[in-house]
Amino acid sequence: MSPVTVFQTYSPAEAQLVRSRLDAAGIQAIVTHELSALSMDGYSMATGGILVQVPDEQAQAAREILNLPPAGSSDEPAS
Repeated sequence: MSPVTVFQTYSPAEAQLVRSRLDAAGIQAIVTHELSALSMDGYSMATGGILVQVPDEQAQAAREILNLPPAGSSDEPAS
């Protein structure tokens, strides 16, 4: 059960939002390298950013979920 990166960002808030979205879909997601981004300006970029990772067997499902527009976005048809 190796972790696979499914999302990369330089924003801690965006990483946590993606993690929350995956958790809501039943996918066990973790955020790594977040403290590096918060400890020193520019350090996050040097380390490759903040990563959202999931178990390898859930990676495909996570990528499919992240390709969907967020609930309530303007991409969804009006009810």
